[in-house]
Amino acid sequence: MSDTITADLVDLDLSADTKEAAARALAERMAARGRVTDLEGFLADVAAREAQMPTGLDGGIGIPHCRSAHVTEPTLAFGRSAAGIDFGAPDGPADLIFLIAAPAGADDAHLTLLSALARRLMNTEFTDALRAATDAGHAAALIRGEETAPGDATSEGGASEGAADEGAASDGGAYEGAASGNAADEGAVTVPDDSVAVPAAASAGTATGSAAPAGDRPFRIVAVTSCPTGIAHTYMAAESLETAGREAGVEIVVETQGSAGFTRLDPAVIAAADGVILAHDVPVRDKQRFAGKPTVDTGVKAAINRPADLIGEVRDKAARGETTAAGPADGATPVERAGTDDEGYGTRLRRWLMSGVSYMVPFVAAGGLLIALGFAIGGYEINEAPSVMDHFVWTQAASWGALLFQTGGVAFGFLVPVLAGYIAYGMADRPGLVPGFVGGAISLTVNAGFLGGLAAGLIAGGVVLAIQKVNIPAALRGIMPVVVIPLISSAVVGFLMFVVIGKPIAEAQKGMTDWLNGLTGANAVLLGALLGLMMCFDLGGPVNKVAYTFATAGIAVANPGDSAMKVMAAVMAAGMVPPLAMALATTVRGRLFNRAERDNGKAAWVLGASFISEGAIPFAAADPLRVIPASMAGGAVTGALSMAFGATLRAPHGGIFVVPLIGNPLLYLVAIAAGVGVTTALVIVLKGLRGAAGPDGPAPGEDTALAPAAGGAGTRKETVAARTV
Repeated sequence: MSDTITADLVDLDLSADTKEAAARALAERMAARGRVTDLEGFLADVAAREAQMPTGLDGGIGIPHCRSAHVTEPTLAFGRSAAGIDFGAPDGPADLIFLIAAPAGADDAHLTLLSALARRLMNTEFTDALRAATDAGHAAALIRGEETAPGDATSEGGASEGAADEGAASDGGAYEGAASGNAADEGAVTVPDDSVAVPAAASAGTATGSAAPAGDRPFRIVAVTSCPTGIAHTYMAAESLETAGREAGVEIVVETQGSAGFTRLDPAVIAAADGVILAHDVPVRDKQRFAGKPTVDTGVKAAINRPADLIGEVRDKAARGETTAAGPADGATPVERAGTDDEGYGTRLRRWLMSGVSYMVPFVAAGGLLIALGFAIGGYEINEAPSVMDHFVWTQAASWGALLFQTGGVAFGFLVPVLAGYIAYGMADRPGLVPGFVGGAISLTVNAGFLGGLAAGLIAGGVVLAIQKVNIPAALRGIMPVVVIPLISSAVVGFLMFVVIGKPIAEAQKGMTDWLNGLTGANAVLLGALLGLMMCFDLGGPVNKVAYTFATAGIAVANPGDSAMKVMAAVMAAGMVPPLAMALATTVRGRLFNRAERDNGKAAWVLGASFISEGAIPFAAADPLRVIPASMAGGAVTGALSMAFGATLRAPHGGIFVVPLIGNPLLYLVAIAAGVGVTTALVIVLKGLRGAAGPDGPAPGEDTALAPAAGGAGTRKETVAARTV
């Protein structure tokens, strides 16, 4: 931290009487040293951060901070006010003010040092030493850790080292003996800041979601802390929780989701935990990891100001057996979901592609339904209507139809850029967005379509990852995310798409379209059967998404061909079969299902009719070897019949609610009914072979390996992943 704060950046007699004046006085010192290029722009960024949440802390501390494009390098300025300045802390004005300035793209090492300071502010000996400092040089040395405050165990670089790993096990307070037996024999690692042995994996005996700890071992807590900027409050909250945990005799591991990135808690550590504390002011990434455990969910300042209360709350919840419900990803984006460093390239590639598809699907649904409604209201010649900007009559149905059609067309125009942009986002996070969107737009320009979007997204993400591995001079780090990375990556992607691969991909796209349009007779029926099998194989998983994306890609044009609309119809019909069949089976042979399944069957009627495959997930999770093959058989029948009947569909979603927009609607419903009948019959026969289910549990003699394990362990999570369309 030697270059982060110097004596010139310390004011021991800060005369400001407002937080705005204090920020300006300290920022002027930064500007005088060339650390801030635009004083007013930087102060505006500080004010914007302050408006999100007050930065005053109990104990007389104010920490205004922000990330700003006007900062050249991570910098810290310190001021001490005799009168005190109101920064919104509950206990009154602050006399110790730290202005933390980080560049928009600050490198991890510097942000880690600033985070270490945030942790040390929770140490009263450290703050007392700052209040007693007599000259600026001494205060700067204390903050840098070059001089030790009495009792400040985190000085001498210890805090910096301890904060260097944003991950759970290395953040201090890690489980001491989370696995049974000698830690050295369990694959322990040593934590630099307190030399605590941290097991790499918990034993099977402790990897449980039970509310109470086993035997006499300490209560175990995992926690996540995060704030809007991820610089100060995130790490203060972590330090506060760890300190309170030690005082309460609780083992606590904290995952700090800060600006320098974060390392996910080891799944074994989460499994061994007895409770969870989520202290955050921004969404917790990958929150579903903590489902099924007693959880306290609160703001980050609560963890700073009353950590002991939070620990008490989670222990009370554990004693009552109060847990959060296990479920889908709680709104997490695909890039925020768990991924291990040792997973194969194929797994990562699938996750990247699913990231793009998941963000694209809402555009497909909105655009497709708007276009379909436009045809329904204005007739099938609505695509030739003039722009509604030039001609719109409020009382004419044709004008409203044209409005819906043209709005849907605009939404469809985003499909390929969004697909490419979020594939790159899945690979390289936010820096991948610009080159990804640019590459997707170029794909449309050169008529490379969805295949071009897939290629552009992968190229953009790869280019950004390559740039990020280059050792950049410190002077350029501040402009990397806003200038250098977007400029270089977009130029590379543009060159490759325009000059190298764009034309070959466009030819491949045209060939695929021509092949699809040329399908007739038996070939079309076989394609429908194949798509039906894929739609019902994993109920919203990767195989299902491939079929759905193939169908939506065909209609995502202004004037899709008849074959493309047949494919879309077949895909939607097949996707409706599993939940409708499960609903019918629970109605006609209820004794084969337990009470929970019969209740789920009632909801499956509505879900299946709406083309929402979640309705079949509880049945597939409990009995995958019977339900999934039966669903695939019915889906194949429906897909084949839909293609044979020549049913067409312009909308990518909607279920029975868009039947008026379907070509040959009566035969389309016959195809769905046939598939539902096949799946229902197979499920009843297969389940009948094993006997009736009890009122609350599986049938006598049922293979319990097919039932989901407690807490979700051992279930086919990927197979029954919730559909996102």
